[in-house]
Amino acid sequence: MNDTRGAKERIAFLRSLRAVRSFRPEPVPEGVVNDMLEVARWTGSASNRQPWTLVIIREREILRALARMEGYAKHLAGAALGIVPVMDGEREEQEIYDEGRLCERIMLAAHAHGVGSSVGWFVGSGVDEVKEMLGVPPQRRVRSAISLGYPDETSRRRRMGQARKPLAEIVREERYG
Repeated sequence: MNDTRGAKERIAFLRSLRAVRSFRPEPVPEGVVNDMLEVARWTGSASNRQPWTLVIIREREILRALARMEGYAKHLAGAALGIVPVMDGEREEQEIYDEGRLCERIMLAAHAHGVGSSVGWFVGSGVDEVKEMLGVPPQRRVRSAISLGYPDETSRRRRMGQARKPLAEIVREERYG
């Protein structure tokens, strides 16, 4: 059966995901958080290893402290909730790919509930400081953080950067050149 209308609606949903960095203060309901965590649990990974542990952060002071770490996760400061994926640290190349898939799936699950999100990352000394703050063992890897909350549309900034490139600029058939 060809469900063109349903496919178009699902594609529109995927295209509507955007990074949200300003949040309203209300908490994300536990049922919504549980849905996101179930989607995370079912996210595919190399050899189905699921090489992650998710640290859920609701405490406002911890979110603000994480936002101050070296890197690109300042949006955690205003989030109602943060998720820090802690990767096993055993197979770095596969885990980098798996972590990206995991973060995007969590963001899409949040979006399905009207919850905004943005992914950020820690660099330099921020990585070790985050690990210490959250009690992450040295052999584990921490790179990313997802901020989550209901979008504050009143503080929505104008779109930064350029418009999306046309497909002709980003797609090649059969060979690159």
